[in-house]
This record gives sequence, structure tokens and C-alpha cells, in this order.
Amino acid sequence: MAMGTFNFHGGATSHKPIALCRTDNIHTLEEVTTHNPPTRNNDHHAFAQVSTHLRLKSDSDKKDGSIKYILSGEGAGNIFIMEENSGKIFVLKKLDREEKSFYTLRAQAINRLTGVPIETESEFVIKIQDINDNKPKFIHGPYVAEVPEMSPIGTYVIQVTAVDYDDPATGNNARLVYSILQGQPQFSIEIKSGIIRVASQIDRETKDRYNVIVQVQDMIGNAGALSATATVTIHVSDINDNAPKFQQKSYDMSIIESASIGEIVGVVLADDIDVGKNAEITYSIEERGGHFSMFNIITDNITQEGIVTLNKLVDFERGIRRYHIQVRAENKYKSELNDTATIRVYVVDVDEPPVFLRKEYYMEILENATVGSYVGTVTAKDPDITNNIIRYGILPNEYSRSFEIYSNNGSIIISKPLDRETEPWHNFTITATEAQNLALVSVVEVYIRVIDVNDHPPELQNEYDIYVCEKTKAGEHVQTISAFDKDPVIDHQFYYMIPPEEISDANFTLMDNTDNTATILTLRDGYSLQENPIYYLTVIISDNGIPSLSSTTTLTIQVCDCGTNNDKESCRKNFFWIFLNSGAFIAISVFSIVLLALAVIVHIKCKKSPTHFNKKGEDLKENIVKYDDEGGGEEDTEAFDITGLRHQTVMREHKRKRTIRTDIQSMYRLSLGLGPDVTIFREYLSEKLEEADTDPYSFPPDSLHTYAYEGTGSTAGSLSSLESSALDSNQCLKFDQG
Repeated sequence: MAMGTFNFHGGATSHKPIALCRTDNIHTLEEVTTHNPPTRNNDHHAFAQVSTHLRLKSDSDKKDGSIKYILSGEGAGNIFIMEENSGKIFVLKKLDREEKSFYTLRAQAINRLTGVPIETESEFVIKIQDINDNKPKFIHGPYVAEVPEMSPIGTYVIQVTAVDYDDPATGNNARLVYSILQGQPQFSIEIKSGIIRVASQIDRETKDRYNVIVQVQDMIGNAGALSATATVTIHVSDINDNAPKFQQKSYDMSIIESASIGEIVGVVLADDIDVGKNAEITYSIEERGGHFSMFNIITDNITQEGIVTLNKLVDFERGIRRYHIQVRAENKYKSELNDTATIRVYVVDVDEPPVFLRKEYYMEILENATVGSYVGTVTAKDPDITNNIIRYGILPNEYSRSFEIYSNNGSIIISKPLDRETEPWHNFTITATEAQNLALVSVVEVYIRVIDVNDHPPELQNEYDIYVCEKTKAGEHVQTISAFDKDPVIDHQFYYMIPPEEISDANFTLMDNTDNTATILTLRDGYSLQENPIYYLTVIISDNGIPSLSSTTTLTIQVCDCGTNNDKESCRKNFFWIFLNSGAFIAISVFSIVLLALAVIVHIKCKKSPTHFNKKGEDLKENIVKYDDEGGGEEDTEAFDITGLRHQTVMREHKRKRTIRTDIQSMYRLSLGLGPDVTIFREYLSEKLEEADTDPYSFPPDSLHTYAYEGTGSTAGSLSSLESSALDSNQCLKFDQG
């Protein structure tokens, strides 16, 4: 079997038999509707065409059922099947050429019993024949185009394109034609290309958008053709072809006479039916006739309005009460597109506040002017015809406290003394109010300059540390001094001198340099640091003010050992080190003394032993009572803790027992007037004092107070409340005054 090619209608349904044509070469065969008798060719293969089916037949087939036909390849079994006995090929489902246009199959005849091939395998192609089953479709939609208004006829607008998926090689199934269903007579379309063009004149101001409906058909629009439609939105763009027009040909406006320059008088508006930049307008005032200079007009670029403003002040009482101007509105980009209108402006009378004759006032006054002195006058007028009375006042602030104003005439006087050095300028606000209408108030700023007078004497510029070397020579430079003056005079001139009464005894002289400085010079050779380390020089400084003022200053000149180089700068450095060394020495000395005192205290504490009473047999009378407070009776128990004193008893070395005089009685008995006479008592005290002075463990005598005798007749019967303690009446206590 040789390979063959067969055409099949794409609209064929399932189980439709297909005739198989057998040939030596590949042929494209149309489906036929007639029966052709079997024929023979050189390779002995059968060829048949049947309108209802395709059939494969072997020359060896004797129709006894011994041959079996087998189909394989694309779509075999699911799209195409073969009847194994007859070799007929059937289609199982509907075919779509646009999906697949041909199928390649293979067929073979085998012995049914043995399975041995009787014929060699044959390959053939089934081609699907096209039918008009697809509608044309527009691509690249939706379609939007733009064309300027007033475009010439034939102007290109846009091209629409449609496709048809049928076979363009088969008849007219895919041959398309275009037409306009809606959009005429403004637009037309080329039937084959789909190009839309302007067909008549269009005006954006009449209609700015068109929805053109385009139709496309296949089969050249013949009967049975399939079609589709698309909408093309065509926007008509604007061109600058319209002039602006004022809404009114004349306007009436008004302005109050108190209006300030730049104040809005009114608004005019011209309409331009164009859009975008083509509708932008520029307004102006024509300079022919009328009062064009009195007003100005500006363009609001957002609202396209013309805003009329006041260019010069108007006055109802003294000026024109009605003004005429001509305004012009023209296209911003085409001045030939324009329109004009007339404006009448009426001036309205108002009750105006007072008007000062000046915008601000500058005045001057000497700083030594007395209270009540006249400074200056401010003046305001009522601009109205009525010419009301004006009252003046000062708005209080920190600078107006020194001034007052007469309310009836505006005269300013001083109310407090002035000081230029404290406040060189005083600025404040003065009000002018109509007496009949307190709401009408005007203000003006007043600036008063306080003129300086010479009331400050000159002073030294700095505090000078002046040194003179011991080995200096007469006439050598010592120091240059300068002065300043708080009075702000630009051409200050200072004069320096030594008081005449000190010139004869002076060790130094003063030379005026005539440049507001002076130089101190030596008057002799050599100065002695040991004999006279410091000299004083009195300097009088005066100025050139009127009246001239002066001050007296005493300068201290220190003598210094400047060394071999005679360098005074070393004096300042040595002074610093001397000061530093002195301070360090003092600090170290104080610290050493403190350490020494602490060491002594620690040593004494270490020498002290625990409290011991005298050995048995030692006379308690050898203990001396020494204290710095006279007994206060029972109140002593609150003032002193006697027990604490008793614990601080100092342990002394054992001394040889002395013979105690029996004629010396206790202090207690003496207080009762029972003791010996005064001479014997004094002798006793002297012995005890000598013993205390030679005792190394006793406190210094200058830190103790010894009370020997209280006197007789004590109602308490005792020196103090000591007897109330556990001590013997002859035992005495000793404690430090501190």
C-alpha cells in the first residue's frame, strides 16, 4: 500500500465513514459524492473513493474474513477508527480545522489467524477541509482616536483591524470588508484597509466626541457572511479659533475713599469657549481716554477673571467722584482675538479717621533737659468735610514712661529725667482720635533720639600691673596707659597729667602721646627693691567735652629685680611663682601642724593608764580640786557628769608620804568658818601649787582654775554637789577647763 492524502470537511460528525483512496503518489483529494469503479494499477493496490466513508482494501482480500485491517497514527482510536473486516475508516467526533488541519495515519493488513502482515504498512494523510465557521474579530481594541477640529476632508483618523481564523486559501471564508454603521457623514472608512478618515468639517464647540460604529464581514459581504462590530471613540481636539467675550459690555463698581492702594475695586470676566491654553486670557486697561492711571487690572490665571485694583488714592472731598476706564480681554496667544468693555467706578464718602501729616516723626532732645522741656509736636487732620476735633494720646510701653503729650495740640514734653547711656532712643506710638467718634483712631510712630552731653569723666582702659627694674636708667619707658569715656563721642581727646603738687617729689614722669594714650617714664637712675619696693603715681585724665570732665587715678608701680637681661616680663612670672610657692608653703605648714597635734594627742592617750585610786595609807588630802565652774548646788548634777570625770583620773607616780599639817582643815570646814586663818591656808596652797607644777602628768596651769576659798556662811554647807558623790570630803577632783 502506498501513502495517500485525503481531504475531509471540518464539519463532519462522528461515525461518518470515510473513503480511502489508494495511489502510488501523494495526492490531495477532495471529498466526492460519486462512486468510482475499482481499478488496477501497476503495484496491484486497490483505489476507491466513496462519499460516505474511507476504505482500505488489500488485493489479497477475498472477503472470506481471513484478513484483518489495523489503523495507527495521529488520532487512531479516539478520533478515527477502522472496521477490521472491511477496512472502512470512520470519524468519532467533530473536527475543527482551526484546531488541527491534518492527521497522519498508518494502515496495515494482517492474517487474522497467524498475525503475519499480508501487505507492507501504508502511511496516509487525512486533511480537514475548511468551512466558514469563524466570525471575524477586531484586534487592538478598544479604539480611541483624536482629530483636531476643522480638519480638512480626508484627514487620517485611525485604522481598525479584524482577523478571521478560517482558511484564507479556501474560497472567500476569510476575505473581509469594512463599513460604518454609525458616524456618517462626519467620517468614512476604506472598505478593505479599515482606515477611518474625516468626511466633513467638524467643530469642537458643536460636538467634541463621536462614537463611530464599524462593521466587518467575511465572504466579501455576500449572503451567509459572518460579521462583527467595534466602536471607535473619536475626540475632537480644540484649536484656538474663538475670541474671548465679556459677559457685560459695561460694569458699575464703587470704592470707598479710605481705600488703600492695591485694594480690590471689582472683578470682570470674559468667556472663551476654547479649552485649555487656548482659553487663557490676559486683561489690560486701554490707555486712551478715561482715567486709566487711577486703576490697575490683573489676571487670575485660575479663574480667568480680571481683578480691578486701586492704583492711586481717591478722595471724595477733593477728587473726582466717578471714574471711567476701558478694559480689554485678549487671547493670551493670539492678541487678535480680543474684546473690550467699559467700567464706571464711583467713589463713596466715608467718615475717615484722622490723618497724620507725616508717616513717622523723628525728634531730638538733650539728655540733661529738665522735666517739662518741650520735645516736639505731632499733627493730625480730619480728612472729612466736618473737620472734627482731634485728641492725642500715647500708647504706653517701656520707652514712653519718660514723656507726656498734650491731648489738644499733640505737643510732647519730658516727664522724667533722661540718660543717653541707659536709653539712647525712645520710640513709642501716638494715637489721634476724633472727639465725636472714638472708634476713628489713627496711629503714628515717634522716634526720639537722646543727644549726649558730657556727663562721664574718662577712665583708665585697664587695670595695669606696672613694674620698674632696679637697674633702669632715667627716661626709660615703664608703661603705656590708655583711657575710655562712656560718652559716645567719636572725636574724643584725652589729656594726661600729674598733679602739680606731686611733680617736685615724683620718681616718675608722664608723657602725653596726643593719641589718647600716655607713657610713664623714669626720672632717675636705679630703684631699690629693698629700700622702697612700691611707688605710687597719681594721674589726672581729662576729656575735651563741654564742659570738660576729669578723673584721678593712682597707679601702683612695683620695683622688680629684672635680672641680667633687664626683662620686666620675668617680674610677672616671678610674682606668680612667689604667690604659688607661698600658698603651697602655707598649706604644707598647716597640714604639718595638724599632723603634729594629732601625734601629741595620741602620745598622751598612750601614756595614760587606767584609773587607779591611791594606795592605802596615802592621804587623800594631797588631791587638789581644780575646776572652772563654781558649784551650783544640786543643779550641778544636770550640768556635769561627775561619774565621767571620776573615770578620767590620771595615775601618778608614788610619792613619798609627807607630814600633813593637822592645823590645815578641809575646805569644807573652811567654808563653815572653822578652819585656820588665811595665812596658814595660803601656805598650804603654795605647797600644793609647787607640787602640781613639778608633776609632769598634770595639765598646764594656764588651763586650770583653782578655787581655794568659797567663803563662809554658805547655806548649802558645801562647795558644790560633789559631796553627794561617793568621794571623801577631803578628796579633790581635777579636770580641764576645755
